[in-house]
Amino acid sequence: MTGLNRILKNSACAAATLVLAGGVFSASAQIESDPSESSVEAPAETVRYVWDLSDLYATPEDWEAAYEDISGQIGTIKDFQGTLGNSGEDMATAFRTVSDLARNAVRLSTYANLKFDENQRDADAQERQGRARNLFQQFGEATSWMDPELLSVGEEKVRVFLDETPELEPFRHSIENTLRQAPHTLDAKGEALLAQAGLALSQPGQIYSLYANASIPWPTLTLADGTEVKLNQAGYSRYRGTANREDRKAVFDTFWGAWDTYKNGMGATLNAQVQSAVFRAKARNYDSVLQRALFDDALPPEVYTELVDQVNEALPVFHRYLELRGRMLGVEDLRYYDIYPPIIEADTGVFDLTRSEELTFEALKPFGEEYLGLLREGLDGQWMHSHPQEGKETGAYMSGSAYDVHPYVLLNHNDDYDSMSTFAHEWGHAVHTLLAQSEQPWETAGYSTFIAEMASTINEILLEEYMIANAETKEEKLYYLGYALESLRGTFFRQTMFGEFELAIHEAAERGEPLSGTKLTEIYGELLRKYHGEAEGVMTIDDVYTNEWAYIPHFYYEFYVYQYATSISGAAWFSEQFLAGDDEVRENFINVLKAGGSDYPANILINEAGLDMTKPDAYQAAVRRMTSLMDRIDALLEEE
Repeated sequence: MTGLNRILKNSACAAATLVLAGGVFSASAQIESDPSESSVEAPAETVRYVWDLSDLYATPEDWEAAYEDISGQIGTIKDFQGTLGNSGEDMATAFRTVSDLARNAVRLSTYANLKFDENQRDADAQERQGRARNLFQQFGEATSWMDPELLSVGEEKVRVFLDETPELEPFRHSIENTLRQAPHTLDAKGEALLAQAGLALSQPGQIYSLYANASIPWPTLTLADGTEVKLNQAGYSRYRGTANREDRKAVFDTFWGAWDTYKNGMGATLNAQVQSAVFRAKARNYDSVLQRALFDDALPPEVYTELVDQVNEALPVFHRYLELRGRMLGVEDLRYYDIYPPIIEADTGVFDLTRSEELTFEALKPFGEEYLGLLREGLDGQWMHSHPQEGKETGAYMSGSAYDVHPYVLLNHNDDYDSMSTFAHEWGHAVHTLLAQSEQPWETAGYSTFIAEMASTINEILLEEYMIANAETKEEKLYYLGYALESLRGTFFRQTMFGEFELAIHEAAERGEPLSGTKLTEIYGELLRKYHGEAEGVMTIDDVYTNEWAYIPHFYYEFYVYQYATSISGAAWFSEQFLAGDDEVRENFINVLKAGGSDYPANILINEAGLDMTKPDAYQAAVRRMTSLMDRIDALLEEE
């Protein structure tokens, strides 16, 4: 992965709703909300931050000059073709030239993407972003020969070059990774053929998007108070947690009834996605789609299977939470439409940006002075675009790809607790980037999603515990405890259920079993009922809700969602020791962040912190946390 693939792992070329290693990191595991939903613009008197992109390029004219320079240099890459095997020095020269060019191209792309996300209606910004994407396409074509040529040199000779040429040291991990990929790298013709097939193989995701966002005629519903609502993706997300139980049921029945109409078409679409994944795995000589999905990060399959096993063992703990939810909502016959309303309301005040900064800084004090100093540097700088505005990208993300500058954070802060939690999450990504860049060269500063989401999720946990400890009333304390429980439900249990579904449907396809909409609903329904304890009398799942699989966009990102669950597990493992006052684990965690992408993520976690994600203990901390939260709620309720 010495060519474009490695470079893209350090790029900010992804949409804000996706996560790329070392590049753009988004905020939440609650992936089923509609990315097109507009945020409410903040009042004029709200304290706002607007990032200063002049740190990247002083003016748009400077960006244009850089674009022309980089575009011209891409044409010179072909001059190195055929030289990698000449000597270690020639190999180092080629790699250094391409790496430096990639570094500048990523900076160029970062500016284009951030400028576009400020106001996506701006025609100049749209054109600039399009040109940046085209530049990366040219770069990919210009460097496509590098991995095949490196492999043709032969592993023995390449390793001699590595040992004898100091200039190759920054590229050692990347080169060794390319050698590791040899059994799954095709010859030049095969690689070209797969590249040409890429557009066709990516169509299922686009078809899903057209169904979900443009083609389904979403129904309307009149609520008990007379409000008429349109139950598209955004409407469902907004009203599924309404306090009126009859309204909740009507929202669920109407929304999932609409999806049921398209079950067969969505089944064909998801089946096409699965078949495409099976084809790509076979074409590259992998034993399974799961092996292919984990291979880039050298993650053993046990990471995936242990997560699923441990979550299944912990289902009684999850069922205890559901029963607690029913008790606090005053519902005896708990139904799936009771999953979203908050278990308690409390007056927590307004979490404007100033208060969010102050509370986050206090909550993260266990990290120590080095971490807090970098956080303060970021908060004092103009690195953040904080509030909603017309045309701005929705959601939240951190872009850390511009190695020679600093990270940038996009928020849509709405002065509520969830916004503050997102604030802490994204700044966790930003400080991770600063720590990695402080210790690593550009070539190994980009880190894996597998670790990245631990670095952000731990901030959410520390913030939750700080707010629980400092709550002024019992209702407020119950609110924060309930919020923390919902985070575990949505991230640890729900995302693992999604992961188990993905594994089941890919394994079925690999056995040659057809995947119709009816079959997908059957597989998903069994998991939905198992996780929510229907057989144990915990929660009833109505049949129409079992086509929820058709609504989840990340099933088109191929074995992605499980990383949300592994991340909250790792974050719980670290935070448990942090909160117990373990200074050694603090240093270990900082070292994990500083390691960047210098090794594979599982190795970094084991070597720097002793965290083995193939072992049960890595996941049991999350279960202990959930139990602790419920114990504390029960104790407060008993005070009544």
